[in-house]
Amino acid sequence: MTQATEWLNGYITAWTTKDPDDVRAVFSDDAEYWFRPDDDDPEIGIDAILAMWKEPEPTEAVHDLRVLIENDALAIITGTVDYPGHQSYSNMWEVWFAPDGRAVRFVEWFMTPDDDED
Repeated sequence: MTQATEWLNGYITAWTTKDPDDVRAVFSDDAEYWFRPDDDDPEIGIDAILAMWKEPEPTEAVHDLRVLIENDALAIITGTVDYPGHQSYSNMWEVWFAPDGRAVRFVEWFMTPDDDED
């Protein structure tokens, strides 16, 4: 299993459990969490990320995510995340790795599909 695949599996575990130890396993102490590339106020540091992750999800997420490309420093992860009854997202994530394999910088690029109800 590659570093990026291990990281993604850990991220999904942390996302599901919201357990601080699981979150710390995938984000470094000084990690940056950007909700979009031009985020004016990213979450900086593990304590801020832990606080943000405590916020409840609208529904249980259904995800189809995969590693697109990776090297030792960076992984690009793509796929979809659906919150049934709420919203669906098409995603591309940048995951910049610290030497220990945790994310030091995480950047979400996402789109919400158009409704075809016209």
